[in-house]
Amino acid sequence: MQNFLPDIIAQRLYADFESVKASFNQSISQIGVRYAVIDDLLPLELAQRVSRAFPHPSKMRFVSSFRERKFTAKNLDSFDPLLSDVTFSIQHQKVVSIVEAITGIKNQVPDPNLYAGGLSTMASGHFLGPHLDNSHDGSRKFYRTLNLLYYISPGWTFEDGGNLELWDSRVSSRVTISSVFNRLVIMETNPWSWHSVSRVNSNKLRHCISNYYFSESSPIGQDYFNVTAFSAWPEQRILRVVSKIDRYLRQGLRYIQPTGFGKQDLYKGPRG
Repeated sequence: MQNFLPDIIAQRLYADFESVKASFNQSISQIGVRYAVIDDLLPLELAQRVSRAFPHPSKMRFVSSFRERKFTAKNLDSFDPLLSDVTFSIQHQKVVSIVEAITGIKNQVPDPNLYAGGLSTMASGHFLGPHLDNSHDGSRKFYRTLNLLYYISPGWTFEDGGNLELWDSRVSSRVTISSVFNRLVIMETNPWSWHSVSRVNSNKLRHCISNYYFSESSPIGQDYFNVTAFSAWPEQRILRVVSKIDRYLRQGLRYIQPTGFGKQDLYKGPRG
C-alpha cells in the first residue's frame, strides 16, 4: 500500500471534522438513518488516476436480476495497484479511527476480505433496487454498521442517474445523493436503512469503490439478523409483492443454513 493514502484521506476527514460530524448526526431527522457526504476526498489529479485505473467491464463480473444490474470485482490484484491502495486505505486504522469519531460508533472492524465491498461499475440502464444490506459479515460474528461509498466517475451529474437514494423505513420517501466525482458517502446500516441506486440514464460509466465496517456490538443494542432484503420503488407495486416473497424465502433458507448455500465471493489477495 502506498503509505501516504491513509494520511491523505484522514487529513481530508479531519479538515471538515466538526461539520461532517454535525451533518451525520442531524441527518437522522430526514429519514431515520444517519449519513454524511465528503466531497473532494482525494487531490484531483490522484482521483482522476483512480478513475482511469478502473477495469473495463469485460473484466468484471456481471450481476443481473430483478433486484439489480451492475458489474462488480473483488480480484483487485488483477488490476492497477492504485485501486487496492485506495480501497484498503479506507480500511486503514487511521481512517477507521476518525470515522469512529465522526459517527460515534466504536470498535469498528474493516472488511479485508471484501465480503461486502469491492469495485462496481454501472452502465446505461443499470440500477440497484431498494434494499437492506445483510446484517452481518460472512461468519455472522460481526454486525454491519457502516457503508463507505466512494464515487469516482469524472463529470458525473445528477441528470446521469445512478444516484444514491436513502429511504425511510416504509420505502416511501427518500433523500437522493448524487454520485458525483470524488465524493465519499458514509451511511449507517441497521434494520431500517433502506437504500438504492437509481437507474443510470447516461452512456458514461458510473464507478464506485465500496467499503463496509463491522462491529461485535449490535448497532441497535439488541440481537437481530437479516439477509440482504430487496423491495422495489413505490410505483412498482407488483414487484414489491414479488420482492417481499423473495425476501421471506431467502431469510428462511438462511435459518436452515446460516452461512448460505452459495460460494462466497471474497478477496483472496495478500491482505485477505
